[in-house]
Amino acid sequence: MSSSWNDKRPMSPHLQVWRWHPAMLSSILHRASAIISYVGLFLVAIGLLCLATSGSLPLEGLIFSPLGAVGLFVFVFAFTFMALAQLRHAVWDQGAMFNPELNNTLSYAMIALAVVVALLVTLIGSGVFS
Repeated sequence: MSSSWNDKRPMSPHLQVWRWHPAMLSSILHRASAIISYVGLFLVAIGLLCLATSGSLPLEGLIFSPLGAVGLFVFVFAFTFMALAQLRHAVWDQGAMFNPELNNTLSYAMIALAVVVALLVTLIGSGVFS
């Protein structure tokens, strides 16, 4: 069986064909943030269940350590970014903001806003601002 494909380019897009841009990064971050949010919410639910049954949190020393602050930052970043990405998808469903330059700017803004919100929540949660 012979193939009639005689084009030298790859049949599907590849890293050598596509260049990185903010919308691509935001798409990948959206998928990763969904996974992180689900895992984080599951861990929060388990912690609340343990707190309700025993009166203390499991691994309380780890949760309130600097490593716990990093985990809080990652979880809040992922949750905030996922919410912003869902909002962007709702705007796209209306047929707006498909301009590549605007979309790239929006992707940068989403990442920056998620970092700022996560940093503020982590600093407040860590007791820096009290």
